[in-house]
Amino acid sequence: MYKPKVKAPDPHLTAFTDTILSRHSVTTVCNESACPNRAECYSRGTATFMILGDTCTRACRFCNVDTGRGAKIDTGEPQRVANAIRDLGLKYVVITSVDRDDLADFGANHFANVVKAVREIAPDTKIELLTPDFRGLKDALDTIISSSPDKLAHNEETVERLSPVIRPQSSYIRSLRVLEYYAMHFKGRIKSSLMAGLGESENELIDTMRDLYSVGVRELTIGQYLQPTPKHYPVKRFYPPSFFEDIKMEALNIGFEAVACGILVRSSYYAEELGNITKDKNNG
Repeated sequence: MYKPKVKAPDPHLTAFTDTILSRHSVTTVCNESACPNRAECYSRGTATFMILGDTCTRACRFCNVDTGRGAKIDTGEPQRVANAIRDLGLKYVVITSVDRDDLADFGANHFANVVKAVREIAPDTKIELLTPDFRGLKDALDTIISSSPDKLAHNEETVERLSPVIRPQSSYIRSLRVLEYYAMHFKGRIKSSLMAGLGESENELIDTMRDLYSVGVRELTIGQYLQPTPKHYPVKRFYPPSFFEDIKMEALNIGFEAVACGILVRSSYYAEELGNITKDKNNG
């Protein structure tokens, strides 16, 4: 069974990464979401960039990002992100954002501008876009697809029953439709992510995986939900490592081509390696 080659966090490389990010005034979801893997990922010289500010217009109950009105679009951000990627020598990056329901295009054109800047400054870097749902706006989705990333992702996060409670301003069905649209019109792989431990049953989780597969998702990550602060949604269940091994096999049996499951797995965890995993490797 595939397991990432985990390197011990290097404090010097972590400090170097933080210095570069600070120099270019760019934000990572690693820090903003208090991701438990950020030291390890920084030590590998990887990061997930968060664009369009650090304030989200939605208030999902699992997320540690600040909620409020979004800031004015920073037109210099695409260049700074691209420069940071070049200076860090990254070969694979994930670019995501807060939700920007206050913008007419929900931020889609800014995503495209970031991809364009990275292509110009770091042409060898592969780009994965982890996008919001853009309220399902077709023009916004077309803008994302036309920017020609290497992979597209949008997270379903939880099962249908819990979705209205966990992410009340989003929609389980709308997320499926977004992923389906990506799969129909984008030539690369489509990826999504789920959390376990929010109160779902194993059958609900499997049904959700089947829903994702049915709309064209072929890469999947599943991790244990960890409550970021006492004010956030509480953990309903901590699953043992064996659960993640079992649910991974269920996903592979459904037909997913690449699956990463584990207690500390997050949507961008080892993203640079997930794209190279085949179904046979997962079973090996």
